[in-house]
Amino acid sequence: LASLVEREARQPATREKIAGIILKRYLADWPLDLDASLQYILGYQPSEKTWWKNNLTDEDKKIDSPYNTYKNKGLPPEPICNPSLSSIEAVLSADPNTPYWYYLTDPQGVMHYAITLEEHETNVAKYLR
Repeated sequence: LASLVEREARQPATREKIAGIILKRYLADWPLDLDASLQYILGYQPSEKTWWKNNLTDEDKKIDSPYNTYKNKGLPPEPICNPSLSSIEAVLSADPNTPYWYYLTDPQGVMHYAITLEEHETNVAKYLR
């Protein structure tokens, strides 16, 4: 879980809140739906010169892999990166009773949280399109 938090939370200050949301989804038996797991599967992107693909597609979400948290419930079989101490501490301090179920990071690196899917879709339309 800490490795997912490491890749999902861009700033150390957001890690505990993100950890709470991921833990809440996990305990509710939801698919985690984490972009970081897809980025791990896809590996190095020569055109972007990065290991973490920036613009994931709906097709990417269909990749058959045990690491695909869009297709599989629960945690991937192994960590997707080496988590920092702050990500490990965030998981240990995470509050699964957070009101939030969703989050996104806008292009400026600001986190936006949502309680409902409708609120999340509004955030996607406002900040990512």
